[in-house]
Amino acid sequence: MQRRLSLIDKLIVNADQALRTLVPTAAKAEQASPATPFEDCELSNNEKKHVAGLMRINHTGEVCAQGLYQGQALTAKLPDVREEMEKAAQEEIDHLAWCEQRLNELESQTSLLNPLFYAASFSIGAAAGIAGDKWSLGFVAATEDQVCKHLQDHLQQLPEEDQKSRAILEQMLEDEEKHGTRALQAGGQEFPAPIKSLMTAVSKVMTKTTYRI
Repeated sequence: MQRRLSLIDKLIVNADQALRTLVPTAAKAEQASPATPFEDCELSNNEKKHVAGLMRINHTGEVCAQGLYQGQALTAKLPDVREEMEKAAQEEIDHLAWCEQRLNELESQTSLLNPLFYAASFSIGAAAGIAGDKWSLGFVAATEDQVCKHLQDHLQQLPEEDQKSRAILEQMLEDEEKHGTRALQAGGQEFPAPIKSLMTAVSKVMTKTTYRI
């Protein structure tokens, strides 16, 4: 029988997860990167810089996802919802590690703003969990919808010959679509268009800053 964690236990687990998310190379993927079968390609300096910017955005998106899921898991009221959040967070770790690995290959780095975005996402996630599980799950679905739009846009921007980055983003897109669908099926409340528009505006701030920093 699994022992129920106290609030202190949960805070310790969340602190450990935050360190694994934010410390370079600390995140370890359970699944091999989809980029592994592909050979690296020759990219111009401008192409390499652009691809690195896109991958940095996606890495920060996964940092935000970790903060969101961990915050929601801390405050979720129903055990099955909490488990759903923790499972999704674990699956996102693979994405985090894949993006970081690709950034290293492109001789670039993750965003310096990641701690700020993690803290903000954790706070939002915790607040969503307090608001109620249906809203918490609905927020996950709306967030994943935003992530999928970013991924689709980035796939169009990648140089055709960059199969390594493309393989990573395609797998991430497939996984994120599943996360959003699962959240709605678990009882999530679909958000109205005005709230989604606000989330889009906020996400644009993240993408514009982390592309370069």
